[in-house]
Amino acid sequence: MTALSRLQNIVFDPMDRDDWLLPTIARLVFLAVFSVYFFNSAGTKIEGGLTSPSAGAFAQIFPAAAEAVLYDVTQLTQFQRIVILLGTLAEYVLPVLIVVGLFTRFAALGMIGFVVVQTIVDVTGHGVSLGQWFNNAPELIDQRSLWVFLLLVPFIKGAGPFSVDRFFASKRLD
Repeated sequence: MTALSRLQNIVFDPMDRDDWLLPTIARLVFLAVFSVYFFNSAGTKIEGGLTSPSAGAFAQIFPAAAEAVLYDVTQLTQFQRIVILLGTLAEYVLPVLIVVGLFTRFAALGMIGFVVVQTIVDVTGHGVSLGQWFNNAPELIDQRSLWVFLLLVPFIKGAGPFSVDRFFASKRLD
């Protein structure tokens, strides 16, 4: 048992000392899994330009209000326009910041907030069941928990050494 424990320490202790692996892998997984998802989602929210919300954005973010006016985007309130614009910007900008590692902790926190709001809209506006944990059935809460956990890594650990954040930090130390 002691030999096995020693072997484990020899193999895995470098991972404990080097704080580059986990944040780097988390950002790569985010790039592979979520960057296209969020870019595509943002693209559905605009027509002709960033300041022209689509009927799809209206329906996605304010489903009851959109249905009440038959998805007519000319009926958007100023508040609804601002929310759609900010949500669209968030879906474009925050993933890029996470991937390149610039203002990573703020971007990850913003994405966590985005996922929480997205989940609230899915449950309250679209009638999606949140589900429950520990029931052996993949549900919305399971999916979104994994998303938030992935975002917690760069929020807690930072972007790691291969990032714009680290580049700027090293310049400050010079």
